[in-house]
Amino acid sequence: MKFGIHTLDEFDLAGKTVLCRVDMNQPVDKATDTLKSTQRIEACAPTVKEISDKGAKLVLMAHQGSDIEYENFYCTRPHAKVLSSLIGKEVKWIDDVCGPAAREAIKALKDGEILLLDNVRFCSEEQTLFEMKLNLTHEQQAQTEVVTKLAPLGDLYVCDAFAASHRDQPTLCGFEQVMPSAMGRLFEKEYVVISELMESPEKPCVFVLGGSKISDAFIMMETVLGGGSADKVLTGGLVGNILLHAVGKPIGQKSVDFIYAKNYEDYIPKAKALYDKYADRIVLPEDLAGVTDGVRHEYTLDEVPEDLSAIDIGSKTIAAYEKAIAEAKTVFVNGPMGVFEEAPSEAGTKAVFEALATTDAYTVVGGGDSVTASRKYKVADKLGYVCTGGGALIRFLTGEELPVVKALRHAAEAF
Repeated sequence: MKFGIHTLDEFDLAGKTVLCRVDMNQPVDKATDTLKSTQRIEACAPTVKEISDKGAKLVLMAHQGSDIEYENFYCTRPHAKVLSSLIGKEVKWIDDVCGPAAREAIKALKDGEILLLDNVRFCSEEQTLFEMKLNLTHEQQAQTEVVTKLAPLGDLYVCDAFAASHRDQPTLCGFEQVMPSAMGRLFEKEYVVISELMESPEKPCVFVLGGSKISDAFIMMETVLGGGSADKVLTGGLVGNILLHAVGKPIGQKSVDFIYAKNYEDYIPKAKALYDKYADRIVLPEDLAGVTDGVRHEYTLDEVPEDLSAIDIGSKTIAAYEKAIAEAKTVFVNGPMGVFEEAPSEAGTKAVFEALATTDAYTVVGGGDSVTASRKYKVADKLGYVCTGGGALIRFLTGEELPVVKALRHAAEAF
């Protein structure tokens, strides 16, 4: 047992049916039914292979996108193909989560076989808005459809989804209420490494928050600023745009329209309240970049065109962020500074990650897009630690007990 949680070493898996929650959420190309990145699948593959090799009947549960991240809301079919190639063993897939077809497929598994269920967020109780609006207790989560239908078919629940451990959803926190549970190898590794390295982070501690996962970003910001973890928060991407708009700075009408098109307008007053409270520690972009006909154009905030679609930070902001990273002792990064997948709008993200590679600070990078960026700019081996989780990592570092950790500890006491 580690940190009050059971590990795989404590269980005989041969002949047992193991329900395993992993995080394989990746950017998808729906037109080609493929994944744009596979790093999270690579990260959980060792746990999957170990459980299968020990003779268990393995049932995998995973999410892909959500009602919030709808552009990546998709089935888990391509994940099964990638995982099969990584572990050299067939990973069966079924387009069902907890219905009759899924349950029959689970019952038909033979020792060592692996079945990946479809996207658990196709179940309403796994939706992010469901979680945020209803706030079910773990006991209530244990009474949801996905848990009551699948738990009776399993002997052991394993959570290897550290990247999702800040989520409070039935496939993450409900099974631990009704059956023996353990953390998987990836979860164990990330928990141990982060706990050890963050017992006493050196100051000044700088957080770089960007990307488009807005719900995570503003929760993180409130936590790290309110708890005193962050001496400075550098903002970019959609996070930076919303903050700028919230405090009355121009970002271009197309940028504003994008915020409303994505239904992020509720975060505007939240951003304003955050900035009013922590203006001395939240750093906003000084300039923004847009792209027209493939050509990058930069504008200071008093030059922003009415129709700008701001998709990167500008050179003045880049210089300021490079300086802040160079002067820090500890740096945490979650999310890119812009649309780094395209050359004209990658300058901000590229500069930040290259600064991470040269600073003397201890650097920690979390989140899928951040991991992808670290690989793209070939700096992954120069970083202190790369974690599959973004929101989970930052909330963990503030000392908050994550919902999944709480659930796993409950199971260790109850079973």
